[in-house]
Amino acid sequence: MLLAIDVGNTRIKAAVFEVDTLFEVLLFTKEELASKVDFILQLHPKIKTIVVASVGNLDKKSFLAFENRVQIQFLSHESKFPFQNLYATPTTLGIDRMVLAAGAVIRFPNQNRLVIDAGTCITYDFIDADNTYWGGAISPGLRLRYESLHQFTAKLPLLTKSYPEKTIGNSTQESIHSGVVNGVIHEIDGFIEEYKAQYAKFIIILTGETQNFWLND
Repeated sequence: MLLAIDVGNTRIKAAVFEVDTLFEVLLFTKEELASKVDFILQLHPKIKTIVVASVGNLDKKSFLAFENRVQIQFLSHESKFPFQNLYATPTTLGIDRMVLAAGAVIRFPNQNRLVIDAGTCITYDFIDADNTYWGGAISPGLRLRYESLHQFTAKLPLLTKSYPEKTIGNSTQESIHSGVVNGVIHEIDGFIEEYKAQYAKFIIILTGETQNFWLND
């Protein structure tokens, strides 16, 4: 069995696999790392390897306590990925985006793929049917948009994400929700239309911490 850990900018995501079967998914904070990993290893004693992909500010030393129990592998730009990377600055490409691209290649072979990851940032990554990674885009996620409106203005309040009931907000709070949420929706739709203009056919893969926000509402 294998424990995959994704250290993001906001939270840590962990998933337990046996070959291609997903057994469990957990989300927790960086402060909870030691206790949660210990809990997972006790719950699944057959885990032999921990694979870590990190874009967050977490030192590798945080995993040293588990070295005597399992093998630990840190993904890096030197790791082998199932695509040709044509990014102009390959060493600056986030490991999270590389892992997403790899997953898209393996899960959806022989297709053009657009991966949209809605997390702290919203990232767009395009991998063509020949498994060539071309790049994409990065923009602020929902939380960053709400926070920036509050931090860089004198009077706008800090709100938590909420799906707007209507496009025309008739209060400051409703206007913020409409601007932030509908802004993201139109951005995503706009990117998809841009890709449609260049590629006749491609699959769209939506993932990330806020994907359920869109799907549930």
